[in-house]
Parts: sequence; structure tokens; C-alpha cells
Amino acid sequence: MKGNVIVGQSGGPTSVINSSLAGVFKMAKAKGYNKVYGMRNGILGLLDERYVDLSEYLQNDLDIEILRRTPGAFLGTCRFKLPNIDADKELYENVFAILDKLNIKCFIYIGGNDSMDTINKLAKYAAANGKKQRFVGCPKTIDNDLVLNDHTPGFGSAAKYIATSVKEIIIDSLGMSYKKKNIVVVEIMGRNAGWLTAASALSKGEDCEGPDMIYLPETVFDMDKFNAKVEKLLSQKDIVVVAISEGIKLADGRYVTELGNDNAYVDAFGHKQLTGTATYLANTLAAKFGCKTRAVEFSTLQRSAAHMASKVDMDEAMMVGEAAIKIADEGSTGMMVAIERVSNEPYQSTYAIHEIDKVANGERTIPREWINEEGDYVTEEFITYAKPLIEGEFYPYIVNGIPRHLVIK
Repeated sequence: MKGNVIVGQSGGPTSVINSSLAGVFKMAKAKGYNKVYGMRNGILGLLDERYVDLSEYLQNDLDIEILRRTPGAFLGTCRFKLPNIDADKELYENVFAILDKLNIKCFIYIGGNDSMDTINKLAKYAAANGKKQRFVGCPKTIDNDLVLNDHTPGFGSAAKYIATSVKEIIIDSLGMSYKKKNIVVVEIMGRNAGWLTAASALSKGEDCEGPDMIYLPETVFDMDKFNAKVEKLLSQKDIVVVAISEGIKLADGRYVTELGNDNAYVDAFGHKQLTGTATYLANTLAAKFGCKTRAVEFSTLQRSAAHMASKVDMDEAMMVGEAAIKIADEGSTGMMVAIERVSNEPYQSTYAIHEIDKVANGERTIPREWINEEGDYVTEEFITYAKPLIEGEFYPYIVNGIPRHLVIK
């Protein structure tokens, strides 16, 4: 036997993150590795020696298929930033002592920007200290902001959920609009990158006009222009639906949510908690125009709605999980697997690999040319890019009327 594999999940989960985990497990067993360990709650759990043998839970193909359809992170995640090597060598020594004890040959980390930073640091420590383990990053984030990726696993399913839900909100509002003015502000995840909010435009079709305005973090949010646009729309129609990213900012750099929210909480990476943008704008509009307003915040629903998963997304998530083991088995370390688009018509993709230090701590935002001149909608180029990623269905197994999931008890 070749030794063992260990895999972890980190950061915010997606509805397809466990499909990547399934891919890692299946390929590791196919390549002849003895055990596939799962870190409980990522690198932070590993430091506490919390791990499981995945074979105890994935005993047959049905278990694997249920896992793929399970939202959230099966192993649990963490948000823990590894210190620089020189700042805490003992921590790194502890990590590698655990890996040596478990006879780990391949370390796979499924995550986003900060997770790739973890892989980068571990790979550099290994190289500098004669360690033989191979470290590979497997992409995951609904935010779609990992550089050197055409798109990331998790984005397509979240985009599908957002487009569907925005459409349903619009249809619902139209049924309530007789002789009544109504404004709906939909808040969608996205701190610095507006990919998810842009996906609300995919709700537009023959039976739906789509949102009236879309505001992304890539452009400055101007409150006066926003109010003027809403006023103009209210003079033309009874229902106005606006999609906004939680991270939209004013010209002075403040998040719009800070205007109505004094929450000072920051996470381990120094990120401010963003919530309440839609509520602030809805309340402001209600006071200004004297009409009914509603704030809708999708929050964690957009990343956990496995019942709305895109088949394209689910299959690509498994593909990159399998690829992570393939390249580690071939000797690669300090690398990240990425999705590469081969064609749009028909849509086809494959995987590529990139050096992790070219990915870690980077951030990919929507190109400015994919946003209209006014900064309140996306262009057809974005639609062409995003449409194939939400295609196909991947339904859960239903037991007693609700989805069946795989969990660690």
C-alpha cells in the first residue's frame, strides 16, 4: 500500500463541497491508498487530532451518492489562518508529527482563498524541512473569486438557487401589485466580488423580466442615483425589485450596511460581518417614497440549497476532487486544481493545475466590461458566461417527503 490520504474542508460550505470530498475518496481508493482520513473541522481540528476514517461512513456506492447530495461540510469546516512559519514553528511541527503518525502521503484541502493560503504554507514548510507529504488545494467557494479558475465549484448551484429564488420573488410580488406600489430589495452574498448577485440576472426570460437593478461591489454605490432610479421606476410600474451584494460600498469606502448597522464583529481573517444592507435600503426607501418595502436576505440558503444543485456544478466538484488525488499521486505538491472551460456550445470543461502561491490570497472580481455603464446591471457577456453553469438537475434522495443526508454522529 502507498500509505494514507487526509482531506479537510475549510471556510464557508457549498451545496457541492461534499461531491469534491466523494471524488477525493473514490480516487484515493482507486489509486491504492490504504486509508482516507477526514479532518474534523479542517486544520484546526487536525491540530486537536480530531479525524475519522472515511471508510466507516462510505461503505458502498449508495453512501457516496448520498454524500454528494448532502449540503454543508460533512467533515465540518473552520476559519483558522495559519500563522507564518517563523512566527510559530511549533505549530507546524505539531501538524507534521500528526501527519507522520498517520502515515499521510497526500494532504488535500477543499476550500477557497484562505484555504489555499494554508496549503501554500504547509507545502513551503515541507519543502524547507525535507518532508515528503504532498499538498494540493481543491477549489471551493460560492463567491467564485478564486483566481486562475474559469469558475469554482459551488458557484453554479448557488447561482441556480439565486436565479430561481429571485424569479419566484418577482412572480410572487406581481400577484400582490394591484393599485399598490411595492419595492423588494434582495440581499445576496458577495463581499468584494459580485458574481452571485450578478446571477440574479439569469432569472430573466420569456415569463419574467428579471430584477430591475443589480448592484455589485465592483462599482461604487451612489445613494442619490439609486434613489433617483427607484423613483423613476415607481413612476412606470408598481413593483420594483432590486438585487444588491452585501458588500456594496460608497465612494468613501464604507459598506452600505455600516450606515444602519453598528456590528463591529470581524472573523479570524479580519473580515467585517456584512448583514442588513437590504434592510437598511428598504427602510430608507419606505421613508422616502411612502410605499411598502420588503428586504429579503438569502444568507446561508444560497450555499446550502442542495435540492437546487446544478448537475454541471455537482459533476465538476467531483472532477476536481478526483483530480486533486491524481496530481498528488503523480508527485505534485504546492498546487491547486482549477476548472478550465473548453467550450460554450456545447459546454465542456476540464481541469488544470496551478502553483498555489499564484492563487493564495488573490481575489477575482467581475470584469468591469461585464457591468453596464451605469453600474446597475450586468451585460450579455456575463449571461453567456454564467448560463451553462446552472444547467441540469441533481435531485436528492427523498425519504418520508424530505431529502436524506449523510452525517457524522
